[in-house]
Amino acid sequence: MPKKAKVLAIDAGGTMTDTFIIDENGEFVVGKAQTTPDDEALGFVNSVKDALKIWDISSDQAFSTMVSGTYSGTAMLNRLLERKGREIGLIVSMGQEDYLRMERGLQTYLGYSYADRLHLATHRHNEPLVPRERIRGVTERIDLFGDVIIPLYEHEAKQVIKELLDEEIDYLCVNLLYSYRNPVHEKRIKEIAAEVFEEVGKSVPLFLSSDLYPVRGDYGRLNTLLVEAYAAEPSRDQLNKVDQASKKLGANYETRVMASHGGTIGIEAKQLARTLVSGPIGGVVGAKYLADKLLSKNVVCTDIGGTSFDLALITNGEYQIKNNPQIARFVLNLPLVQIDSLGAGTGTFIRVNPNSNRIELGPDSAGAKIGVAYEEGGVQIPTVSDCNLILGYLNPDNFLGGEVKLNKEKAYKAIKEQVADKLGLDPYVAAEGVIRLFEDSLKNQVIAMVLGKGYAPVNYTMLSYGGGGPLHTAGYTEGLNFEDVLVPAWAAGFSAFGCACADFEYRYDKTVDLGIAGVAGAEPVKVLGALNVAWAELRDKVKKEFEKSSVDTSAIKYKHYVRMQYQGQLNDLEINCRVGEIETVEQLEQIVADFEESYGKTYARSAKSPELGYLITTAVVKGVVDVEKPMLPEEALTSEQPPAEASKGQRDVYWRGKWVKGDIWDMDLLKPGNKLSGMSIVESPSSTFVIPCGRVAYLDKHRIFHLKTEEKI
Repeated sequence: MPKKAKVLAIDAGGTMTDTFIIDENGEFVVGKAQTTPDDEALGFVNSVKDALKIWDISSDQAFSTMVSGTYSGTAMLNRLLERKGREIGLIVSMGQEDYLRMERGLQTYLGYSYADRLHLATHRHNEPLVPRERIRGVTERIDLFGDVIIPLYEHEAKQVIKELLDEEIDYLCVNLLYSYRNPVHEKRIKEIAAEVFEEVGKSVPLFLSSDLYPVRGDYGRLNTLLVEAYAAEPSRDQLNKVDQASKKLGANYETRVMASHGGTIGIEAKQLARTLVSGPIGGVVGAKYLADKLLSKNVVCTDIGGTSFDLALITNGEYQIKNNPQIARFVLNLPLVQIDSLGAGTGTFIRVNPNSNRIELGPDSAGAKIGVAYEEGGVQIPTVSDCNLILGYLNPDNFLGGEVKLNKEKAYKAIKEQVADKLGLDPYVAAEGVIRLFEDSLKNQVIAMVLGKGYAPVNYTMLSYGGGGPLHTAGYTEGLNFEDVLVPAWAAGFSAFGCACADFEYRYDKTVDLGIAGVAGAEPVKVLGALNVAWAELRDKVKKEFEKSSVDTSAIKYKHYVRMQYQGQLNDLEINCRVGEIETVEQLEQIVADFEESYGKTYARSAKSPELGYLITTAVVKGVVDVEKPMLPEEALTSEQPPAEASKGQRDVYWRGKWVKGDIWDMDLLKPGNKLSGMSIVESPSSTFVIPCGRVAYLDKHRIFHLKTEEKI
């Protein structure tokens, strides 16, 4: 009987596009294809077809029964990085016209190495998204309390709108000081703009910061508003292409996109900039879903792709939300699942520094072009993948299931000439040294993140995924005493799996700055009223977003949060309020108690400062609608001995300075309960899992490998 597909999730990364398709019984398949940045719909279709080959069903059969599809891609981020956005006109408060040329000091060194951060001469300012000649100031001023100090000079507003229209802009943005406190001047500019549009017979889309991102942090708010117009709006075209491709394949669902706060939103969402970094978010959401099912409270999430190494922590069952993320050398003001990224993927370039005569890794990479071994890519500089290939870890005839052929001899020649000969080393010794250096850098990043939270690896389970994760898991966990090390059999498509695990969810934030105690004249009853009013406003915004997708509003479940801090501190924490509206002082006291508990877990308990009083900085509302989600596979356990048909023979592998025989296994033919000792290499069409000497991997009933040292078995 043919499979009946129900849920589709896609993660279009910088190198590969991964597909995750789930049937009505919770079983799933993973597909993979090269990403096509110019038209992501092509990579999407190729990846879907790769997945459906496993079930031997047609696209029409699969898509006709699907009830939901989630997509995460790189088009928006690439547009921002490559500065290929739209022409924007910007109106700001008079005197702030040089915002983008001055930047914030923090932003000027984002993306630089530690050494370069120490030397100011190496810094350069970002190329402004809006050139100075298309930025206009208008006289007005609202103070930090929301009071009008200087009224809007309406004649100036009318004049600058006409001037910007003459500049042939595609979008008009308005970002006035303290408009998040009182949007009256921005709203009036919107009215004036409508009058001007009618007068001159020309109009452009208008974006108000108070409408889209009414939060404190003026520079981050401006950046986020500009990204919305510059990169997010044009990227709707790519998302629409993917949606149209789905329709052509027979789908009748609305495509949703993975958002930065951990939920999915429709492609017509007002705040599309939230999808700027969507792929890595899916992995963290999937890790939380997996952790909940396996009853694991603390998880280190590690994702290795062709371009980057992404890390996140799930502590006490929750991941952290960061409100001022730093993305593509921009400080932004939007909620983002806290992820650290290192420019270290399997496509990372390898060079020898001519001054120090030392190996340097990246930070640039070959991305989808893999390395020198991929002849069609035209890459001339060797990569980490080239090293894995000549050492025997990768099968040149099995990359993407054999669809991409790799030239081992060409990789060897590039490593010999560009790395080994310059260092006076044997090419295999040099290649292994590169891998050790690569994995040590990842290990250091993992240790820093865990220790920085006041924990030790023994308190956490390590989860490794991504196309390159299983290849290097053993290396960057060596010597770290994690409670467990998990590698899902579907690791290559795990971020796509996470997208399928995410709720259909909209989130809105609003700065409120409500003092609870320790502030003269602060009255709890006033705090309750102001917070309830803010939540009501945000619920209305969430409701309107769901209405775009024709969702029955009775199906929306609202969740209310606040962001809090001690008075005078800089960092706030997000607290789940567990109530729809606050009606009593006791409920407010419970929020304070929850903040105290969260603060003690995030920082040292001794750092608590209740004597300073508390400040609710931000009101937050999430609206959630239930969607179909995947189930973990569950198969009967068999013997520890793998079946004979799973063996693919042996091949020579270079490990610790010598050649050893490695047992090669077909991942799809291994059975739950099987145990593999190193040196073993487990191959699937989408990933390769290396189990080195001294390590053992056990495949459990959920098709998740548990990697341990031999003495712990």
